[in-house]
Amino acid sequence: MKSKKKLLLNSRLYLILDKASCGGRNLIHILSQAVSAGIGIIQLRENASTDRNFLKDALIIRRLTRTLGLIYIINNRADIALLCAADGLHLGQSDLPPASARKIIGENKIIGVSCRNLSQAMQAQSQGADYIGIGPVFNTSTKPNLKPIDFSKLGIITRKINIPVFAIGGINKTSIKPLIASGVERFALCRAICRAKSVRKAVKELQNIINDDPD
Repeated sequence: MKSKKKLLLNSRLYLILDKASCGGRNLIHILSQAVSAGIGIIQLRENASTDRNFLKDALIIRRLTRTLGLIYIINNRADIALLCAADGLHLGQSDLPPASARKIIGENKIIGVSCRNLSQAMQAQSQGADYIGIGPVFNTSTKPNLKPIDFSKLGIITRKINIPVFAIGGINKTSIKPLIASGVERFALCRAICRAKSVRKAVKELQNIINDDPD
């Protein structure tokens, strides 16, 4: 798990596999193409699935992520994360606090927390979170009722927090550029990758922008 936490520190692009947001596309195909392009962190989010279907998908993807040495995160569900031996758990503000979640999934697992402001981010950090997801940074159909976070506040959060901070919400190859200019270094995406005509090409393009590589 120490190697996985090191991988987390070195990662700048994070893929959220959301079955409801993938337009009916095969999750394994999306995952395989993204991994071939260099994605190192995967989160499985299935808020609309039954528990049995969520667990079934989680176990299938766990086998692949273990073989490939990826960080595998389960969204919200500590029980699913435990049952599929995921590397970690991502929590929202209304979910279990990090310390309580660790009692279920294990002390050495990775825990991420969704936050919308500096206060929430500081609290998550103090409670032992390993990374923060901050957003939405743009309008997104996943969270239609939430107003995007002001870029000036986003910059303050990334400077004040000592653990990795991943911006999330409506990010694509165009909108990612002003985020980088504001000082954001890490990004979590769903639709811009999962619904791309070529998943591999989409990931490569994003990585080139993040790394300031014109090729």
